[in-house]
Amino acid sequence: MGKRIVVVGSINLDLVAATPHIPLPGQTVSGSNFQTFPGGKGANQAVAAARLGGAVSMIGKLGSDAFAQQLKASLEDAGVETDAIGRTAGPSGVALITTDPDGENAITVVAGANGLLLPADLEANLDLIRSAGILLTQLEIPMETVECLAGIAAREGIPLMLDPAPARLLPATVLKSVAWLTPNETELWPQLEQAAEELSPEVLEVAVNQLLSRGSRNVILKLGERGCYLALADGTRKLLPAYDVRAVDTTAAGDAFNGALAVALLRGNDAMHSALWASAVAAISVTRHGAQPSMPGPADVDSFLDGRRGIETEPVNS
Repeated sequence: MGKRIVVVGSINLDLVAATPHIPLPGQTVSGSNFQTFPGGKGANQAVAAARLGGAVSMIGKLGSDAFAQQLKASLEDAGVETDAIGRTAGPSGVALITTDPDGENAITVVAGANGLLLPADLEANLDLIRSAGILLTQLEIPMETVECLAGIAAREGIPLMLDPAPARLLPATVLKSVAWLTPNETELWPQLEQAAEELSPEVLEVAVNQLLSRGSRNVILKLGERGCYLALADGTRKLLPAYDVRAVDTTAAGDAFNGALAVALLRGNDAMHSALWASAVAAISVTRHGAQPSMPGPADVDSFLDGRRGIETEPVNS
């Protein structure tokens, strides 16, 4: 691969508790297991892309705590280039994650050092950003940094993939600089400034068209077990069904999708095949525990797709 994937985003330590069900407000439940995993939406997407053979660099920030070296080493072990990850006094980012037996989760994120990833850090790494064939970012870093990155992407003509999570309204100037917007269902409605409603096929198309009219060139709406809905600049509107798997932990499934989508697009695949391949990567990830540990390699994806019929069997070029 000639061009690099450059990820600008969060790096967290995930503290994961397995429980019989997600606690209700004010409720205490007894957990059955506790583990720690490297995570953060930015780091997860970087690891997902690197595990799949992408050339990946990350711009991020870590704290001065004991977690920082562990988190950086995890990225490097996956093949992510980390020279642009800075350090600051104070804690690194953490995420408190509760999972249930059906693979559902509830997540509380504390930004820590991620909240200090600022536009100056992007300006200091302009040469790296300019080397990118695609930029990936999310909303676990300051909005001013996302806005700065969007401006750089527009100015330099680099495709920007934005995962609008955690859910919040994006400035119009950011949306107009986004090549690939990848919300899930809960992240869709804040962008439209509407109350959530049932996503019937008719409502789905209207909602996504409204989102496109705000500026993003392409939208891929991630719908979990329903699959993903493509709304592309060329007029394509298509719901791609999900692969049938037994989920044990849905943490970072969306990050697996985004990392894989970036790899496939940068290898010259069209959006349809890229999304199908990314869906397979996400499906594999939910059958494994943890965020970054769940990310598959190319052989895993080939094995998963082996014997399947139709469009999804066509290869993503390495």
